[in-house]
Amino acid sequence: MANLRIILADDHPFVLLGLKSTLERREGLSVVGQAQTPTELIALLQHTKCDVLVVDLSMPDPAGEIGDGPGLIRRIRGEWPSLRVVVVTAQTNAAMLRVIAADAAVSVLGKTDSLEELPQAVYDSARGTRYLGHSVVETLARSEQDNGLFVSALLLSKRQTDILRRLVSGESIAQIAAALGCHRRTVSRHKREAMARLGVNDDPALFSCVRACGTLLLEPGT
Repeated sequence: MANLRIILADDHPFVLLGLKSTLERREGLSVVGQAQTPTELIALLQHTKCDVLVVDLSMPDPAGEIGDGPGLIRRIRGEWPSLRVVVVTAQTNAAMLRVIAADAAVSVLGKTDSLEELPQAVYDSARGTRYLGHSVVETLARSEQDNGLFVSALLLSKRQTDILRRLVSGESIAQIAAALGCHRRTVSRHKREAMARLGVNDDPALFSCVRACGTLLLEPGT
Protein backbone atom coordinates (compact mmCIF):
# COMPACT_ATOMS: atom_id res chain seq x y z
CA MET A 1 0.00 0.00 0.00
CA ALA A 2 1.31 3.47 -0.89
CA ASN A 3 2.16 5.95 1.84
CA LEU A 4 -1.08 7.12 3.45
CA ARG A 5 -1.49 10.82 4.15
CA ILE A 6 -3.41 11.51 7.35
CA ILE A 7 -4.94 14.65 8.85
CA LEU A 8 -5.66 14.72 12.60
CA ALA A 9 -8.30 16.87 14.27
CA ASP A 10 -8.85 17.14 18.03
CA ASP A 11 -9.23 20.12 20.35
CA HIS A 12 -6.73 18.72 22.87
CA PRO A 13 -3.04 19.18 21.93
CA PHE A 14 -1.89 16.22 24.04
CA VAL A 15 -4.40 13.95 22.27
CA LEU A 16 -3.05 15.11 18.91
CA LEU A 17 0.46 14.35 20.09
CA GLY A 18 -0.54 10.83 21.12
CA LEU A 19 -2.39 10.17 17.87
CA LYS A 20 0.52 11.45 15.77
CA SER A 21 3.10 9.44 17.70
CA THR A 22 1.04 6.24 17.43
CA LEU A 23 0.50 6.57 13.69
CA GLU A 24 3.95 7.64 12.62
CA ARG A 25 5.52 4.61 14.31
CA ARG A 26 3.79 2.48 11.67
CA GLU A 27 5.11 1.91 8.17
CA GLY A 28 3.37 3.78 5.38
CA LEU A 29 1.54 6.30 7.59
CA SER A 30 2.33 10.01 7.46
CA VAL A 31 0.58 12.85 9.30
CA VAL A 32 0.35 15.79 6.88
CA GLY A 33 -1.71 18.21 8.98
CA GLN A 34 -3.39 18.87 12.31
CA ALA A 35 -6.38 20.97 13.36
CA GLN A 36 -7.93 21.87 16.72
CA THR A 37 -11.27 23.35 15.61
CA PRO A 38 -13.79 22.57 12.87
CA THR A 39 -12.93 25.88 11.15
CA GLU A 40 -9.23 24.98 11.10
CA LEU A 41 -10.08 21.50 9.83
CA ILE A 42 -12.20 22.65 6.90
CA ALA A 43 -9.49 25.15 5.87
CA LEU A 44 -6.84 22.44 6.12
CA LEU A 45 -8.85 19.99 4.02
CA GLN A 46 -9.29 22.65 1.34
CA HIS A 47 -5.54 23.03 0.90
CA THR A 48 -3.99 19.71 1.97
CA LYS A 49 -4.38 16.41 0.16
CA CYS A 50 -4.96 13.46 2.42
CA ASP A 51 -6.29 9.91 2.29
CA VAL A 52 -7.68 9.44 5.81
CA LEU A 53 -9.02 11.93 8.34
CA VAL A 54 -8.87 11.04 12.04
CA VAL A 55 -11.29 13.38 13.81
CA ASP A 56 -12.79 13.83 17.27
CA LEU A 57 -16.59 13.90 17.24
CA SER A 58 -16.75 16.58 19.95
CA MET A 59 -14.57 19.50 18.90
CA PRO A 60 -16.16 22.87 19.79
CA ASP A 61 -15.31 25.88 17.64
CA PRO A 62 -14.70 29.01 19.78
CA ALA A 63 -15.63 31.18 16.81
CA GLY A 64 -18.90 29.32 16.48
CA GLU A 65 -18.64 29.34 12.70
CA ILE A 66 -18.78 25.59 12.09
CA GLY A 67 -20.45 23.01 14.30
CA ASP A 68 -18.96 19.69 15.35
CA GLY A 69 -20.57 16.28 15.82
CA PRO A 70 -22.42 14.34 13.10
CA GLY A 71 -23.11 17.58 11.20
CA LEU A 72 -19.40 18.16 10.70
CA ILE A 73 -18.89 14.57 9.55
CA ARG A 74 -21.77 14.89 7.04
CA ARG A 75 -20.31 18.14 5.68
CA ILE A 76 -16.87 16.58 5.24
CA ARG A 77 -18.33 13.49 3.56
CA GLY A 78 -20.37 15.71 1.25
CA GLU A 79 -17.48 17.95 0.19
CA TRP A 80 -14.80 15.24 0.08
CA PRO A 81 -16.68 12.03 -0.77
CA SER A 82 -13.54 10.01 -1.52
CA LEU A 83 -11.97 10.84 1.86
CA ARG A 84 -12.08 8.03 4.39
CA VAL A 85 -12.89 9.10 7.96
CA VAL A 86 -11.99 7.61 11.34
CA VAL A 87 -14.08 9.17 14.11
CA VAL A 88 -12.55 9.02 17.59
CA THR A 89 -15.14 9.70 20.26
CA ALA A 90 -15.95 9.52 23.96
CA GLN A 91 -19.61 9.17 22.94
CA THR A 92 -21.30 6.13 24.53
CA ASN A 93 -24.86 6.77 23.33
CA ALA A 94 -25.72 3.80 21.13
CA ALA A 95 -28.18 5.75 18.99
CA MET A 96 -25.56 8.37 18.20
CA LEU A 97 -22.96 5.72 17.41
CA ARG A 98 -25.41 4.02 15.02
CA VAL A 99 -25.92 7.29 13.18
CA ILE A 100 -22.19 7.79 12.74
CA ALA A 101 -21.35 4.19 11.85
CA ALA A 102 -24.16 3.85 9.31
CA ASP A 103 -21.94 5.59 6.71
CA ALA A 104 -19.78 2.87 5.13
CA ALA A 105 -16.90 5.33 4.69
CA VAL A 106 -16.71 6.14 8.40
CA SER A 107 -14.87 4.02 10.96
CA VAL A 108 -15.42 4.62 14.67
CA LEU A 109 -13.10 4.25 17.66
CA GLY A 110 -13.98 4.92 21.28
CA LYS A 111 -11.61 6.97 23.40
CA THR A 112 -11.50 4.06 25.84
CA ASP A 113 -10.14 1.80 23.09
CA SER A 114 -6.43 1.10 22.90
CA LEU A 115 -4.42 3.50 20.74
CA GLU A 116 -3.03 0.38 19.09
CA GLU A 117 -6.38 -0.01 17.32
CA LEU A 118 -5.90 3.32 15.55
CA PRO A 119 -3.37 2.24 12.88
CA GLN A 120 -5.55 -0.75 11.98
CA ALA A 121 -8.59 1.53 11.68
CA VAL A 122 -6.61 3.77 9.32
CA TYR A 123 -5.34 0.86 7.22
CA ASP A 124 -8.82 -0.68 6.97
CA SER A 125 -10.44 2.65 6.14
CA ALA A 126 -7.94 3.29 3.35
CA ARG A 127 -8.83 -0.13 1.90
CA GLY A 128 -12.51 0.75 1.96
CA THR A 129 -13.39 -1.38 4.99
CA ARG A 130 -15.23 0.04 7.99
CA TYR A 131 -13.46 -0.49 11.33
CA LEU A 132 -15.31 -0.41 14.65
CA GLY A 133 -13.38 -0.23 17.92
CA HIS A 134 -13.98 -2.85 20.57
CA SER A 135 -15.86 -0.46 22.88
CA VAL A 136 -18.09 0.69 20.01
CA VAL A 137 -19.00 -2.89 19.07
CA GLU A 138 -19.78 -3.70 22.70
CA THR A 139 -21.95 -0.60 23.12
CA LEU A 140 -23.93 -1.32 19.97
CA ALA A 141 -24.31 -4.99 20.79
CA ARG A 142 -25.62 -4.25 24.29
CA SER A 143 -28.21 -1.87 22.88
CA GLU A 144 -29.60 -4.21 20.24
CA GLN A 145 -32.62 -6.41 20.88
CA ASP A 146 -31.89 -8.57 17.83
CA ASN A 147 -28.68 -10.19 19.13
CA GLY A 148 -26.37 -7.81 17.37
CA LEU A 149 -27.86 -7.93 13.86
CA PHE A 150 -27.17 -4.25 13.30
CA VAL A 151 -23.58 -4.67 14.47
CA SER A 152 -23.07 -7.67 12.19
CA ALA A 153 -24.41 -5.70 9.23
CA LEU A 154 -22.02 -2.85 9.99
CA LEU A 155 -19.09 -5.24 9.84
CA LEU A 156 -19.87 -6.41 6.30
CA SER A 157 -17.52 -5.15 3.62
CA LYS A 158 -18.70 -2.64 1.03
CA ARG A 159 -18.59 -5.38 -1.65
CA GLN A 160 -20.62 -7.77 0.51
CA THR A 161 -23.21 -5.07 1.19
CA ASP A 162 -23.48 -4.24 -2.51
CA ILE A 163 -23.96 -7.91 -3.43
CA LEU A 164 -26.68 -8.41 -0.81
CA ARG A 165 -28.49 -5.30 -1.98
CA ARG A 166 -28.42 -6.55 -5.56
CA LEU A 167 -29.62 -10.02 -4.56
CA VAL A 168 -32.59 -8.61 -2.67
CA SER A 169 -33.46 -6.40 -5.64
CA GLY A 170 -33.79 -9.52 -7.80
CA GLU A 171 -30.45 -9.81 -9.59
CA SER A 172 -28.97 -13.28 -10.13
CA ILE A 173 -25.42 -14.32 -9.24
CA ALA A 174 -24.51 -14.16 -12.94
CA GLN A 175 -26.00 -10.68 -13.36
CA ILE A 176 -24.16 -9.41 -10.28
CA ALA A 177 -20.88 -10.87 -11.50
CA ALA A 178 -21.32 -9.15 -14.87
CA ALA A 179 -22.20 -5.83 -13.22
CA LEU A 180 -19.23 -5.96 -10.86
CA GLY A 181 -16.78 -7.33 -13.41
CA CYS A 182 -15.85 -10.45 -11.46
CA HIS A 183 -16.36 -14.22 -11.60
CA ARG A 184 -19.56 -15.81 -10.35
CA ARG A 185 -17.51 -17.81 -7.82
CA THR A 186 -16.31 -14.52 -6.32
CA VAL A 187 -19.88 -13.30 -5.89
CA SER A 188 -20.92 -16.61 -4.33
CA ARG A 189 -17.97 -16.47 -1.92
CA HIS A 190 -18.88 -12.95 -0.79
CA LYS A 191 -22.48 -14.07 -0.34
CA ARG A 192 -21.43 -17.04 1.83
CA GLU A 193 -19.15 -14.87 3.96
CA ALA A 194 -21.94 -12.32 4.45
CA MET A 195 -24.41 -15.04 5.42
CA ALA A 196 -21.93 -16.38 7.97
CA ARG A 197 -21.46 -12.89 9.42
CA LEU A 198 -25.22 -12.38 9.67
CA GLY A 199 -25.82 -15.86 11.11
CA VAL A 200 -28.21 -17.14 8.43
CA ASN A 201 -28.17 -20.41 6.47
CA ASP A 202 -30.52 -19.95 3.51
CA ASP A 203 -31.79 -17.33 1.09
CA PRO A 204 -35.19 -16.64 2.75
CA ALA A 205 -33.46 -15.98 6.08
CA LEU A 206 -30.84 -13.85 4.32
CA PHE A 207 -33.44 -11.70 2.57
CA SER A 208 -35.41 -11.24 5.81
CA CYS A 209 -32.22 -10.24 7.58
CA VAL A 210 -31.28 -7.70 4.91
CA ARG A 211 -34.74 -6.13 4.99
CA ALA A 212 -34.63 -6.02 8.80
CA CYS A 213 -31.49 -3.90 8.56
CA GLY A 214 -33.40 -1.36 6.46
CA THR A 215 -31.48 1.47 4.80
CA LEU A 216 -28.17 0.24 6.17
CA LEU A 217 -28.14 -2.54 3.56
CA LEU A 218 -30.89 -1.63 1.11
CA GLU A 219 -29.52 1.76 0.07
CA PRO A 220 -26.38 1.95 -2.11
CA GLY A 221 -23.24 2.62 -0.06
CA THR A 222 -21.17 5.73 -0.46
